[in-house]
This record gives sequence, structure tokens and C-alpha cells, in this order.
Amino acid sequence: MSERVWVVEDDAEMRELLRSQLARRKLDVRALASGADALALLEREDCDALVTDVRMRGLDGIQLCDRLRESRPDVPVLVITAFGNLDTAVAAIRAGAFDFLPKPFEIEELAFRLERALAHRRLSKEVKRLRAAQPVQVADLIGESAPMQRLRELIARMAPNDSPVLILGETGAGKECVARALHRHGARPQGPFVALNCAALPEHLIESELFGHARGAFTDARSARPGLLVHANGGTLFLDEIGELRLPLQAKLLRALQEQRVRPVGGEHEVAFEARIIAATNRDIDSAVEEGRFREDLFFRLDVLRIEVPPLRARAGDVLLLAQQFLGERAARAGKRVAGISRGAAEKLLQYAWPGNVRELQNCIERAVALTAHEEIAPEDLPDRIRSYGREHVVVASDDPAELVPLEIVERRYIARVMESVGGNKTLAAHILGLDRKTLYRKLKQED
Repeated sequence: MSERVWVVEDDAEMRELLRSQLARRKLDVRALASGADALALLEREDCDALVTDVRMRGLDGIQLCDRLRESRPDVPVLVITAFGNLDTAVAAIRAGAFDFLPKPFEIEELAFRLERALAHRRLSKEVKRLRAAQPVQVADLIGESAPMQRLRELIARMAPNDSPVLILGETGAGKECVARALHRHGARPQGPFVALNCAALPEHLIESELFGHARGAFTDARSARPGLLVHANGGTLFLDEIGELRLPLQAKLLRALQEQRVRPVGGEHEVAFEARIIAATNRDIDSAVEEGRFREDLFFRLDVLRIEVPPLRARAGDVLLLAQQFLGERAARAGKRVAGISRGAAEKLLQYAWPGNVRELQNCIERAVALTAHEEIAPEDLPDRIRSYGREHVVVASDDPAELVPLEIVERRYIARVMESVGGNKTLAAHILGLDRKTLYRKLKQED
């Protein structure tokens, strides 16, 4: 497509000469008689560069540059004039002109400088495009551990795409939080986010929920109802526990996703929809496909982009950050003045393996806030399984005295473990270790 160049010149003969000469160079040239005409046209159309004379009736070239700098700083302006003194050149550059060319000039010189202005415009547009294409920063998922940072980077790269995403992870690891982050940072954040747990409803109800139903399609279907695929139009449909979907429904879902049309249960006509599909499962879905329990064609339709959510035990450094977040939310909801977590309780939280992942931690903190009578959660406020975990899971590496290490090395390893768990936060680490900050700093320096 030819680049668009506007020539602004109140002398009709010069205007036509410039237009015809520049048009020979395969440019889309438009000739305008005044600066006011150029400003009016810019409200409706775009141009890639503008050539203007300085001395014109009404709005002169310097004033036009000044106005364009305010409204369209991305359009390079090349100023030409017969009054080529230094003051005019300085005034043009100060007003935002890209270049200045005194008369008389050769048309080749004008074409050369104009090409330089157009190249500048192309480069500016490319830089803007690349910046816009940079992954969004996903700051709304809590955690500073290395697995969490990698997860955020992956979400940021995948979110702008509209392709289906398959999220894998253990129960309670936060798969729906990841799905919502993909939606928030995706191409249609203003659209609806519709979620369906495929394991929570009987098969016949899931079919009605997904595809909708016509009036009289079954008992109690007193009126027609659109399904969630249609409700999610223009947004995201999140299919949680997709591995629990029965094979007959898998076939119907596959056809709907391929055609982007859905026929309600008992209906005669199909309804179009357009939504991003995000599915999640805690099952080994690859094995389910191999064993024929999950359709291979539906699997490939859903597994375009894949995210694996790390379990909480793999991101121990985030436990206290999450716990503090949950504490603040629950204390505010309950109207209780609970501000923090005691050192003893923090140690118990860090020692525990969290088989129920983030959901278990959230429930634990909710229970602790409800039970505590203090401004800090204490060990006795935690569930028995968490309080007793450390005592019941002591690991002795060896009974051979020759293999046992000095206490200094044990202390050094434990300090390193606590520092890793709190993401390098020395103040929090000192609090957990029962040390003042100066002592901790000294011990860390000895390690170096």
C-alpha cells in the first residue's frame, strides 16, 4: 500500500508541481491549499508525512507544525520556504518540524528528505507495535518463588492469544485463578468469564448447562434457556475438571467448538457463539487419552496452549505471603483485629507439605482467624494435622556418626532453607529464626 503524503501549499502552480512529481515516486499524494484544510482532513483521515510551505495565507507552516505537534506528533512534517534564513529554520524545528528545506531545491533533494521522514515514521510505528506486543505484566497472582515467576511469565505470553488453553494441576493449586488471569489480561477482558465445573453436575444437566435447551425439551423445561457456550460469547468459557466429562458429551462439545455453533437440547436451530475456551483438570489427561477415556480429537482441540500450575509444596517460599494475604482478607470480613502470624505458627506453616495446596492454606487461615483470641495467629489456632506435622515428620538421614555433620552446618542449611521459604525477606526470616536482624546479617555474611 502506498504511503500517504500531503502537500500543503497555497500557490496552486507549486502545489500541483509537487503533487505530480512526488506521485511519480509511487506515493499516495494529496494536495491541500491551506493549513486549516490539512487539520480538518486529519480529523477524518491519516497521513504518513506532510510537506508544507511556511508563508501561507491564514495558518502558516510554522503554526501548522505547532498544531500537529499537539494533536498528531507521530506525523513527520517537512517544511519548505523561500525565506531560508536561520531564524525561520530554528522556528520550524522548535515547532516540531522533522526537517527544513530552503527554496530553490531540486525535487530529488525533496524526495530524499521525504523518504527519510517516511522511514522515521515506519520505525516509530514498528516500535509502537513491538511495545504493544510485549507480554502484559501479570501482577495479580501472589507469589515470589521461581515457579510462580515462571507461571506469571507464561500467562503473560499466552494471554493475548485467543487460542484454547489446557491448565493442569492438583486440586486446590489455583487453576481457576490462572484461568481468570488469562481472561483479565487477554484480548476480551470486558467480555464475560463463565465457569462450569464438569464434575459437579449429572451428565444430563451438564448438557443442558453447556448447550442450553428449548422449551419442553424435558420435564420442567418450561421455557427456553441459552447454554453457557452462548453466555460466554465475546468472553471466556472455563471448563473445570474437563477430564470428568463423559465420552458422549465430549463428542458434542468437540463439534460445537469446531463449528462455533451450538444446538440447544430439543432445539431445531443452531446458535453461533465466539468465546475463548480454557479447560482444566487434575487428572493425568495424557494417560486418559491413551486409554480411550478421553477423546483424542477433543484433547488436541483443547491442548493448543498448556499451563501446569505448580503445587504449593513446590513454591514453599510463597506460603507466608499467601497466608498473610488470606489473613488480611478474612480478618477484614470477620471484623477482627488480627494483624499477623506468630513465629511459632509461621514455622508450622512452613514445615507442612500442603497436600490440599492453596485451597487448604486458605481454609487453614480462615479457621485460625475465626478461633484466635489474639492479634497474631498462634500455633494453637492451627489445625491438629499442621501443628503435629513437624513432630511426626522428623527425618534422620543416617545413624552412622561418621555421616553426621556439625551443628554449624545444620544451622547454615536451616537458615538457607528459611531464606528460600520467605523469598529472601531478611526481616521475616529473622523473625522466624528468633534472631535480630544484625545477627542474621552476620550469619549470612559468614556463609559468603
